[in-house]
Amino acid sequence: MENLMLGYSSCKVIWTLLITILGYTSCLPVGDDSVCTAEEVAKYSIVFAGKWSQAAFPKQYPLYRPPAQWSSLLGVTHSSDYNMWKKDEYASNGVRDFAEKGEAWTLMKEIEAAGEKIQSVHGIFSAPAISSGTGQTFTELEAHSRHSLVSFVVRIVPSPDWFVGVDSLNLCEGDHWKEQETVELFPYDAGTDSGFTFSSPNFATIPQDTVTEITCSSPSHPANSFYYPKLKSLPPIARVTIVKLKRNQLGLPGSQPNLTAIGNEIDDSVSETPLDCEISLWSSWGLCRGTCGKIGTKTRTRYVRLQPANNGTPCPNLDEETECEPDNCV
Repeated sequence: MENLMLGYSSCKVIWTLLITILGYTSCLPVGDDSVCTAEEVAKYSIVFAGKWSQAAFPKQYPLYRPPAQWSSLLGVTHSSDYNMWKKDEYASNGVRDFAEKGEAWTLMKEIEAAGEKIQSVHGIFSAPAISSGTGQTFTELEAHSRHSLVSFVVRIVPSPDWFVGVDSLNLCEGDHWKEQETVELFPYDAGTDSGFTFSSPNFATIPQDTVTEITCSSPSHPANSFYYPKLKSLPPIARVTIVKLKRNQLGLPGSQPNLTAIGNEIDDSVSETPLDCEISLWSSWGLCRGTCGKIGTKTRTRYVRLQPANNGTPCPNLDEETECEPDNCV
């Protein structure tokens, strides 16, 4: 009887231990990459470089009022409990205001609220705006082993509600911090404004749509500023490079990456996108002109909607003539 009770007690202890372990593991983030066991804090430099040039994106490229440029960069380091923005999900009011107008106040309040309520945000970082489509800006950020994810947004200026950014990039890899991460960036539509072009007037999307990536064929409308149907994909419009800052034995900053070199490397890789000529439909035929009793001629015209660029298909003839019998002959 004593042996039976001993066996029962042992099984109970093992079962309790198993339930405890299973309960603990179910609370951990899914996937090995999201479990960070590296040293608590790591500091990084983040370099954002715009590649929005007229050569790479010739269609409707903004040259004035305002010219092509980038807003300030606003980002956070956080845990998997928080998302600043996410593809195929609805943008928050803060992301909407930032994407449409570059106003950061509401988004900052949302970040602060998430940090206070569920302690999912470790730190906020920002970098100055860039006054042209190409150029760079940089700042530093601090990541924590429990907040190893990085997200940020930068508004495309001018645009209806377009932006670039990163959603939940993990800087930790198991038991160590990554030394460097580079991500090519492509445009996103916040889903809150229905404008097709960089300079479209405000036209609220009702009901609100989800955040979607803008591609060379989507939205599939010829008026769209990023519509290049002959391309397989858009060239990157920006790039972000995140580099871990080294520390010496005293814990002070050591030799740091050459941020200027990183920026120059990015600028040198700007591509040229061919832009084909776009023309209007033909006008109606004009009056038939000529001498009565003889063959006359009539013409029709069309005009250039978009001039070709970067060795794109040139414009065809804009006038066409054909034979006819003169009108109003007696």
